[in-house]
Amino acid sequence: MEALSPTMEEGRLVKWLRKEGDAVKNGETIAEVETDKAIMELVARGDGVLRARLVQEDTTAPVGALIGVIGTADEDISSLTQGAGGGAPAQRESSAAAQQESSAASEATTQPASNTQPAATTQPATTTQPTATTPTPPAAPPKSEISEPPRSSPLARRLAHERGIALDQITGSGPGGRIIKRDIEAAEARPAAQPTQAAPVSTGMKPTAATAPAMVIEGDYKDVALTQMRKTIARRLSESIGPIPTFYLTAEIDMTNVSELREQMVAQGDQFKVSVNDIVMKAVAIALSRHPECNAHWLGDHIRYFSRVHLGMAVATDDGLIVPVITDAHTKGLGQIGREARELAKRARERKLAPNEYSGSTFSVSNLGMFGIDQFTAIINPPEVGILAIGGMETKPVFIDGGFVPRKRMRVTMSCDHRVIDGAVGARFLQTLRQLLESPMMMIF
Repeated sequence: MEALSPTMEEGRLVKWLRKEGDAVKNGETIAEVETDKAIMELVARGDGVLRARLVQEDTTAPVGALIGVIGTADEDISSLTQGAGGGAPAQRESSAAAQQESSAASEATTQPASNTQPAATTQPATTTQPTATTPTPPAAPPKSEISEPPRSSPLARRLAHERGIALDQITGSGPGGRIIKRDIEAAEARPAAQPTQAAPVSTGMKPTAATAPAMVIEGDYKDVALTQMRKTIARRLSESIGPIPTFYLTAEIDMTNVSELREQMVAQGDQFKVSVNDIVMKAVAIALSRHPECNAHWLGDHIRYFSRVHLGMAVATDDGLIVPVITDAHTKGLGQIGREARELAKRARERKLAPNEYSGSTFSVSNLGMFGIDQFTAIINPPEVGILAIGGMETKPVFIDGGFVPRKRMRVTMSCDHRVIDGAVGARFLQTLRQLLESPMMMIF
């Protein structure tokens, strides 16, 4: 499993694009992998034959884990597949399954009921197992208390834990007998033979504390496994809001001139069409170039101040939040920023961003104004030291020259890492931002 993004720690194998036995060439795409940011192509790192696929689709594996083997057609790869816990061809899987069935049969012959129903030594097994003569479905091989846990994928273990299914009661259908997702789902789908528990409900008896149904009934909810992106969001935000001493600065800015400028540009044709957010991002980039103390990274034992502004813009997707980056935003015109912003947002929602398109930001902006949000605070994306939260524009009466006039106003809130940005430093940055937005013609200089 390759590290397909700078922050990737594990990946989910979405789909194998080559079968075992297929010839592959160096650089050829062999699988699709979901990283913490996007779905990426996994390519072969050599010529040969895909001898083994050691990880099933929809299974998560840490970076560096062995997920497949490419070699020559006659190469002995048994040591690799055994060490990886599976991935052998189908013939070996059926052989392993046959050995498990044979082992189960022999143990069942020598130990009729001791493993499934503990009883006093003076009491015959037949008295503790009244249904012993009734045919039962084949069970997994009995496990001793000191035996190793069955091999299983991380997803299978999590699903089994959530659904209360014992892994040692399941025979895996994955490579080398590994328990995978479909085995858990099959076990859950099998009806449980528990007549003694079902009887009180079927006869109308009042349920006891032990048999009373839970308030949450299956079908009232839906469990959705965490995507790699959502896992990363949770981890990164936990790293931010706790350790970082954050303070917030809010300013209300007159956006009337920006609104008029945008209307004039749109009237000139589609090639000049920009959004208010594009203009705000341009102003933020210029303000950061004038206040490099806010355009920085906290790196533990030192602070890195950047002379170039790589502006991250938060984009909401179905799977969570991702922050594409407009590089050198301070040097680009409004039109170029607008085109890049639209293209990056589109690629982000399609999960097609390349790693260099969502890494390396020096400061970020987050805009919820289009959702009718007046004001909010955003969480800093470390190692950045600031982020600007942009609210919606609202027409308000403003007292000017002895009378009230309608003006478009917008609130912005800057989250600041106090280890780097002091209150006065952040205030000066917002002061410059206000000047640029209230007199947008200043941005052409």
